[in-house]
Amino acid sequence: MQGFSGTSRFLAVLCAALVSGTALAGTAAADDRLPVIHSGVAASAHAAARPGTDPAGANDFSCTPTAAHPRPVVLVHGTVSNMTYSWFSLAPRLADEGYCVFAFNYGQRTGSGLGLPGAIPAGGTAPVPESAQQLAAFVDRVRAATGSAQVDLVGHSQGGMMPRYYLDRLGGAAKVRHLVGLSPSNHGTDVDGLARLPGVPDLLRIGMGDSVRDQMHDSAFMAELAARPETAPGVDYTVIQTRYDEVVTPYTSAFLDGPGVRNVLLQDGCPINTTDHLGVTFDSRAEQYVLNALDPEHAAEPPCVPSPPVNAARR
Repeated sequence: MQGFSGTSRFLAVLCAALVSGTALAGTAAADDRLPVIHSGVAASAHAAARPGTDPAGANDFSCTPTAAHPRPVVLVHGTVSNMTYSWFSLAPRLADEGYCVFAFNYGQRTGSGLGLPGAIPAGGTAPVPESAQQLAAFVDRVRAATGSAQVDLVGHSQGGMMPRYYLDRLGGAAKVRHLVGLSPSNHGTDVDGLARLPGVPDLLRIGMGDSVRDQMHDSAFMAELAARPETAPGVDYTVIQTRYDEVVTPYTSAFLDGPGVRNVLLQDGCPINTTDHLGVTFDSRAEQYVLNALDPEHAAEPPCVPSPPVNAARR
């Protein structure tokens, strides 16, 4: 649901990094590979300094998919977020692996700025069906540029759920091979029970956009989504979720049920991973699960290393 929460979140994680004294180091190779920095702090600073810019390794519309990776990957950010922040780590990693990578901002509404100097309007705040139309247009643009019949989608939070509407209602199933969701709001959220209190969903909508109301567990939109099959024929689904998700709650609401689905809990086999909803897009374990979903024939064991919430200052 939420990917970037504004000035307070930025300042909090930045202060945490400064107090810890831990360097925001990246994984830089000796060749021409892009540096990959698993850090929510670094992503926040970069997005604040360069709002609206493409993530490293993304949006080269002259990119030609290879035989090893024949489908371009389209990255879909979450609520109150943008591509610059959400895909700071994953976009360069996918590009280093040889994928044609694309990302875009969707669902932006005037007046939904992040509260940072020069910030662009926050994305993912429009009604979910409206954002799905924008995804459909972007996928067609990528397909036309690359000559690919299909793409793979990787989305965070709303960005992992909203494509299901595109697949089912807007003809997207024929154009997508894989949908990988990082902490997706597939069955909505009760916001740790707060959404059950009278008036709270409407207050959240006023403060954060129409998409927040759509993602409440009891919304009309969620009822509409639930009335249809959870999966579309011909599409493979992977859900990557953390037990410590404080936004999509209960955390199990992220998981899907149906043919072609694999549900992954980051803490299975790795209890020292404590990444949360915001941190999952910067988490090296989650990242490897994404790569494994896109290329299962060359799957590798995901690393198990300490991973604090928001990955405040860690490789």
